[in-house]
Amino acid sequence: MAVADAVRRCAAGVFGVLALAAVAVTGPARGDDVNPLFDLVDAATQRLQTADPVAATKWITHAGSSIEDPPRVEQVLSAVASDANRRGVDADYVKRIFTDQIDATTGIEYTRFGQWKLDPVSAPGVAPDLSASRATIDRLNTEMVEQIALRWPVLHSPDCVRTLDEAKTAVAAARTLDPLYRQALDFSTHSYCAT
Repeated sequence: MAVADAVRRCAAGVFGVLALAAVAVTGPARGDDVNPLFDLVDAATQRLQTADPVAATKWITHAGSSIEDPPRVEQVLSAVASDANRRGVDADYVKRIFTDQIDATTGIEYTRFGQWKLDPVSAPGVAPDLSASRATIDRLNTEMVEQIALRWPVLHSPDCVRTLDEAKTAVAAARTLDPLYRQALDFSTHSYCAT
């Protein structure tokens, strides 16, 4: 009997250690307490972060001449509006959000151009291919529209502003956003809460 009890205690100890190891390896689970707007705000932030490589490409390929690209803006707005319609959400609302997103990104690009004009040594010497940045932007656009559709009730709730502020704070901390990117994130999300 004593041997059987010892085996059971040993087995329980081994299973306990294995359970703890499994938790440590798999990382924290995303439970119900995760902010419902976190993924949308995170995708918007990642999209903002494409501003630096895009600005570098425009600086190098256009010798610092042009940041704005109206045909590309129209292409993006048309694509996100179509995606919104397919998902059954208000296309005008989605276009307004993406117009803010594009304006915030353009603001970052203008800031970089200004910095590089004032300090030419800090200007980039190489930049990624613009098509790679645009592919990332297109993927994030799709992800954002998907999150807007998924979180439609939250975005139209009386609690949206608080939830959005908490999501922005969490994303800014997770991505260690500098003041410029934090300002751009605030601007790009200012139309989210449609109450």
